[in-house]
Amino acid sequence: MRNKWMLSLSFAALSLVGCGGGAAYYTAGPPPPPRAEVYGVAPGPGFVWINGYWGSSGGTYAWVPGRWERPPRARAVWVAPSWQRHGKGYRLREGHWR
Repeated sequence: MRNKWMLSLSFAALSLVGCGGGAAYYTAGPPPPPRAEVYGVAPGPGFVWINGYWGSSGGTYAWVPGRWERPPRARAVWVAPSWQRHGKGYRLREGHWR
């Protein structure tokens, strides 16, 4: 039971990495290659898989695991987060629904 609680808490903390109401996150070097994730079957109709990505935590990269999510409206498309070169470093462009 304690392990499930700790796992849930860890997931919640990592889910917030890279979030922050439009805050910009910068790092000096490029992000590592994306991790391969196994995601199985959707938890219900209408769910889409959102791939994990490298977020920022204290100026270093931290993996944010993928998740199943329902689009907020019909025909909404997920725009994945991306790291873009900015000056001498990289800046995170957060993912969003379009």
